[in-house]
Amino acid sequence: MNFFKKKQLMKAKQSKDGTKKEQELEVFSNKITENRKRFEQLFYYPTNNALKFRELYISSINRHALILFVAGAVDTKMIDQQIIKPLLEPQSQSTVRNEINIVTDIMHNVLTTASGKKITKIKEAVENMLNGSTLILIDGQRDGILIDTNGFESRSVTEPTAETVVKGPKTAFIESAQVNRSLIRRQLKDHHLITEIVTVGTKSPQQVSVLYIQNIVDKELVATVKKRIEEVQQDAILEISMLEEVIEERPSSLFPSCMTTERPDRACSFLLEGHVILLMDNSPVALVTPITFWSLFQTAEDQFLRMPYGNFSRIIRLIALFIGLLTPAFFLAVTTFHPEMIPTDLLLAMAGTRERIPFPTLWEIVLMEITFEILREAGIRVPTPLGATIGIVGALILGQAAVEANIVSPIMVIIVSITGLASFAIPDIGLSVIVRILRFCLLFAANFLGFIGIALALTAIMAYAASLKAFGVPFFSPLAPYTPSSKDLFLRPVLKKQWLRPQNMSPQRKIRAAPKGEEKE
Repeated sequence: MNFFKKKQLMKAKQSKDGTKKEQELEVFSNKITENRKRFEQLFYYPTNNALKFRELYISSINRHALILFVAGAVDTKMIDQQIIKPLLEPQSQSTVRNEINIVTDIMHNVLTTASGKKITKIKEAVENMLNGSTLILIDGQRDGILIDTNGFESRSVTEPTAETVVKGPKTAFIESAQVNRSLIRRQLKDHHLITEIVTVGTKSPQQVSVLYIQNIVDKELVATVKKRIEEVQQDAILEISMLEEVIEERPSSLFPSCMTTERPDRACSFLLEGHVILLMDNSPVALVTPITFWSLFQTAEDQFLRMPYGNFSRIIRLIALFIGLLTPAFFLAVTTFHPEMIPTDLLLAMAGTRERIPFPTLWEIVLMEITFEILREAGIRVPTPLGATIGIVGALILGQAAVEANIVSPIMVIIVSITGLASFAIPDIGLSVIVRILRFCLLFAANFLGFIGIALALTAIMAYAASLKAFGVPFFSPLAPYTPSSKDLFLRPVLKKQWLRPQNMSPQRKIRAAPKGEEKE
């Protein structure tokens, strides 16, 4: 019995000693030589030449300092001017007088950067160094100084390519989260705008910027978004579209919970309604969460155009949505089950053109739709100068050749062309893909039961979409279920009547503007 007790005590002691050693390895040592060896092991130095060192001697305190950074992630000019130069200048060294807390004294009185902060953990230091920070270690001190010296290369701000507008701002996000945050703050000058940094990825940690307006957004929404990001268990999340998939409630559903935008002005309008915006490096878009159907249907230009012009554009998009979704199914149902709906002259002309067609109407439509989708995909994937040419020439040549070869009828080419053009008028790429996929579902439903099949399929789709929630917000709200709003849905009112924020987002401030005589917060 005593033997077993001794064995258990030894195991407990070994476990305690092992835990203690691990905790010691997690924090800095007071000797910079030991700290250097740890970083060399973590970065596989000298096999990996990305880790850079610079040793300094600070004569006023008679101590050595070690500067560490990752090549390619930092701005070396900033390191020279704001870190190395102040540390080596005699007049700066003379300001270090506090022998007890040298790190704080150097950070406040010597360094010329405003981004310095104390750090004690090695893991945190490594994550920040990979994101462009520089680490300063002083011999005899267990605290390090972390300076933001981000120097990743990025392209200049350009015009939007997917969300183009005739009237409105011409700036778009780029692959730098720092620049993207600046573009948002340039348009939304509000001290309530909060930016929080959350890390995602276990092997390759990436920083996610969570933006929201403190006195508008629902606090539970912010907590839910941050919790889902923190719970992601992936080696690496390289792009914000990957983050969208892992934080969604239904990643396999056709209907999304989030959407992306490349326009800072549109991101600001979502922030003012109580949404949360996510930004990441390497992503030239912002992720908006949560969203509703109306977010996918509307565009940034709707608010920049005068009310009648913007509403006219929305009506055209609504017509295009129904054409892109229902035209092939409607044509198949009419020709197969309800030919009496077609005028007699048109019916005879259609019968004459279909006399030599060897395929049923269903497979004729499917063949043409698949061909159009292939042309669309080819136009995107080939080099830019050839994309438009392939799309136009391919459609003209293939369409004419298919009609002359009696594979498809001329009216079928017209139907598929109108359907394809209508899908291009849908503003959001996600909604466009949804329409293209559901088009085939409705087509097969119409082949079996005609108009009844279309009605049943549409009812099932609408019931499913109406039951969905994105971060607790119903997909068709504030229309279904109804909640008060400014009624900016299919049509928008004039700007001065849009005084009420959508209540489906549970905003803290329900009114967009304070009444006259009341001071703003």
